[in-house]
Formats: sequence, C-alpha cells, structure tokens
Amino acid sequence: MFAPYRGLLRQPGALRFSASGLLARLPISMVSLGLVILVSAKTGSYGLAGVVSAVFVVFRAVCSPMQARLVDRHGQHRTLPVIAGLNAAALGGLVVAVEVDTSLAVPVVLAGVAGASSPSIGSYVRARWSHLLGRGPKLQTAFALEAVADELLFMVGPPVVTFLATGISPNAGLLVALGCGLVGTLLLAALRDTEPPAHGRGGSGTPLAPLGWPALFPVVGASVGIGTLFGAFDISVIALATQADARAWSGVLLGITATGSMLSAAVLGSRTLRKPPLTRFRIGAAAITAAMVPLPFVSHLGLLAPIVFFTGLTISPTMIASVARVEETVPASRLSEGITWSTSALVGGIALGGAVAGRVIDGHGANAGFFVSLSAGVVATIVAWSGARRGTGTPPVGAPGVGAAGADAPAGG
Repeated sequence: MFAPYRGLLRQPGALRFSASGLLARLPISMVSLGLVILVSAKTGSYGLAGVVSAVFVVFRAVCSPMQARLVDRHGQHRTLPVIAGLNAAALGGLVVAVEVDTSLAVPVVLAGVAGASSPSIGSYVRARWSHLLGRGPKLQTAFALEAVADELLFMVGPPVVTFLATGISPNAGLLVALGCGLVGTLLLAALRDTEPPAHGRGGSGTPLAPLGWPALFPVVGASVGIGTLFGAFDISVIALATQADARAWSGVLLGITATGSMLSAAVLGSRTLRKPPLTRFRIGAAAITAAMVPLPFVSHLGLLAPIVFFTGLTISPTMIASVARVEETVPASRLSEGITWSTSALVGGIALGGAVAGRVIDGHGANAGFFVSLSAGVVATIVAWSGARRGTGTPPVGAPGVGAAGADAPAGG
C-alpha cells in the first residue's frame, strides 16, 4: 500500500516541498487551542479566550481566498515570505499584549490580523503537486498523502500545544507554532524549482480567467454544511464525555475519528478510482450524514467509539473528492484560490457548528448536539447534489488525451 507514496516522494523536489509544507502548516492544529489556553490562563475568562480564538478563525476563513488569489497572481516565492512575516509579527504581538495585560481590543485586533495572514499552506502544497505531476493517477496519490498529513497534524498538534502550555508556559505552545509556521513557510517559498508559475495581472499581465462558480458553488456550499457538521460533532463528543464524567475520553474519541480518516486516506491513495470526483463528493457527503444518524441516540462512550471510527472513514474520501472537483472545475491559474474557497467554507462551517451546537447542548443536553450535525449533513448533501456536473478548468472526460481514469485522478484533501 505504501509503495505508491515512496515512488511519489522520489519525484524531483517532492520530498522537500512536502516536508516543508508539513512544518509550515503545523500551526493550523495549534493556534486556536493555544489562544484559548493562553488567554484563559492570563485572564481567567474562557469567554474572552473564545472571543479571541473566534476572531482568529473567522478572519482566516474570510481572508484566505483573497490571500490565495494574490499568491496565484504573484507567485509563492514573492508573497509567502511577506504573509509569513506579517503572521508571525501579529501572533508575537498578540502574545506580548496578553502577557502585559492590555485592553481586550488589542489582542482581538491582532488575532484578526493573524487570522487574515495565516498562510493557506495546504492549498499551496497541493498546487505544487498539480504543477509537478499534471493530470494522472499519481496526483490522486499525492493529494491522499496530503490528507494523511492533515490528519496527522490534528492528532499531534493539540496534545503538543497542551503539553507545552501546561508544562512550560501558557505562551509556549503559541510560540512554537509561530516558529514552525515561519520557518516552514520560508523554506517552502525558497523552493523555486517546484513552484507553480505566477498568473494573472501580477504575473503574465493577462486578465484572470473566470473561477467557474456555477460548478464550484455546490462544493463550496456543501463544504459549509460539512464544516458545520464537524464543528457540532466535536463539541457534542466533548459534551457527552463530560456528561459521563469522563472528559479525558473526548480526546480519545476524537483521536479515533482522526485515525479512521487517516487510514481511509492512506488506502484511497493507493487505489485507482474510476468514479468522477463530483460523484465521489456527493456519495461522501451522504455517507458522513448517514454516520450521524445513530449518534443522537447513543450515550455509552464504548458504543460511541466504533461509530466515530466509521465516521472517520468517511471524512478523507469526501475531502479528497472535494478538492478533486475543485481541481477539475477552476482554471489552473487560480487553483490555489479555488482550493482555498472550499477549505475556508469548511473552516467557517466548523465555527458555526460549534456555536450552534453549544447553545443546543446548553438547553437540551449533549446528545441533542448531534442533531445539529445530522441536520447540517442533510443540507450539505442536498447542496452537493445540486449544480452543474461539468467543470471548466480541465477538459471533460472523453476529450483528446483524457481517459476515464485520468480525468478522475486529480484529488485533494
């Protein structure tokens, strides 16, 4: 199963940009939690901590597509050092502001700047894979590899930031995330040999091609619903474990979910897929929703474990198909932006799901939060099955030189 991945990383420059990208995007699994730990430790208020963390997440979701458009126009080597420097300065200033006990407005503003300048490294690494490999089965494996990396980050990042914050200093987790993000992004930007060419007015001087929203919207809209499902699912699992007086098990259950997702991504990358990305995305959205059906009625944590593992198995295939659909829909000159639109929609949905489910749980108990996940999944499935079938960024199946397997191969997570 791992032979395709070994062959992939032997491609010229692949191991270097994949490894630097992994280091660069470690902060995505550390910063939000690190902000909550730091602000709550210094102020004694989880409410204030939640405000600062939410501002970071919202600004990241809203501004990432605009940031990706700049990167597509001007090139990664020109833009990423500036973005990474601004992000590091904002996060560093935020830590100082909290430590010296400034008014709440200062860390909130800095959290917004940090979120807006948080590099969308996953999109930029996937754009490099697409540029390096072109269309074909290897691209499927490449994006599956990145999906595995994403799940690994979310398994490792939260425990690391918690250990650093509780064992060394409340700001240690954020500072380590800052350093990893800055160094990794600068290393990635320096790898010019695998960088996609700049496009648009900042690059070749030609106008930007249309993004293809009629075909892109079902993926972006459904991603909001899937993100809402995820956000409600996470907080509901934590609330259910707390309700059972076993809060520590919440981390275990979420880890089981991530393990299932990572395993499915690893297996998927070693297979040649025949179904078109849009079909896989639609089936995936329905599968995630189906996995939510029993959760409102299960209170025993032991019974919950196999269900959340199955839920995890459905996540990566859906996310991989999502970016595969984006890749075949948007022009190559706007690939980073297109991927970022779907991931930003997912992040925004996660914040929405956590907020809505939290209020539902406060009023009706932990299991009721899963009804939010189920409802969001139904909406996401309906949206996913709407819209145009054919993308505009790549030739349709049957075009000269494009077979069924080749057309299906592009994927991402």
